[in-house]
Amino acid sequence: MADTPMVEIHQLKKWFPIKSGFRKKSNLKAVDGVDLHIYRGETLGLVGESGCGKTTIGRTLIKLYQPTGGKFIYRGKGVIGGAIDIFSLKESQMRPFRKEIQMVFQDPYASLNPRITVQDILSEGLRVHSIGKGRDERKEMIAGILEKVGLRPEYMYRYPHEFSGGQRQRIGIARAIILNPELVICDEPVSALDVSVQAQVINLLEDLKHDFQLTYLFIAHDLAVVKHICDRISVMYLGKIVETAETDELFRNPLHPYTQGLLSSIPIPNPHMRKIGKRELVKGDIPSPVDPPDNCRFVKRCPKAFDRCSKEAPRLTETGSGHYVSCFLYG
Repeated sequence: MADTPMVEIHQLKKWFPIKSGFRKKSNLKAVDGVDLHIYRGETLGLVGESGCGKTTIGRTLIKLYQPTGGKFIYRGKGVIGGAIDIFSLKESQMRPFRKEIQMVFQDPYASLNPRITVQDILSEGLRVHSIGKGRDERKEMIAGILEKVGLRPEYMYRYPHEFSGGQRQRIGIARAIILNPELVICDEPVSALDVSVQAQVINLLEDLKHDFQLTYLFIAHDLAVVKHICDRISVMYLGKIVETAETDELFRNPLHPYTQGLLSSIPIPNPHMRKIGKRELVKGDIPSPVDPPDNCRFVKRCPKAFDRCSKEAPRLTETGSGHYVSCFLYG
């Protein structure tokens, strides 16, 4: 793993302006000052409850949402001179990086155009980026990528409604991979699939990672899946990162009370093992992200909170080698 990250995200913010009353404007702070870095060839997991801002980060990085603030420093093969801030680019300057940064969406039913065939879905990106010399060469590329994702080449003539959910997600993965990207953002790619199909898709993503030398940002809420596929994990709560560590370290030594609660919520199949150790579940509901206060956002649900937590917000600090936590209990 390289010393310099391929992706550096600094103080990323995405606020959605809303009206909360008569002539009163507020901001829904979906992402509020997030720092992340991803090394070339690794898989970084991003986990948290529904509504914490995980998907918003992914969509903002590919500029489906325009960022409110922050920087996205990218060091990819299309970058000349070392690094570039993706957020500073105009839309006309984004084309080379659209090919290098791709996304696999959560819903395999809504993310594919039902009116066109698989061949047209996969060839659209090839045409836009002028990949392939003609229709026949692109057809060969499509047949090859379909075989890579475990589908038959003749499936290219079918429409999305003729496939199962797992097959549709394979088509979505093929659409991202066919452009030979460097960074793939996977937005909960298996959450809408049956458990038996999830394992197949996870194994497929791992195989493609090695075959195409990919780097993943893997967004998920299933901790068992994240533990299997990710090298490092960042835990997100209400628009902020509360803990980041290598996967084994995070599961062995969770520091933040929220991370401890998340790991305690993992079901234990063995009834005898359930009695060993105390389970600290996260109680209460996630607060509103509309104009949150400038203190620890987990304070009202934290069993270990004290006075300082209600007065100021902790910063993400390193407590060990590569282990970062945002909590006043440490450092």
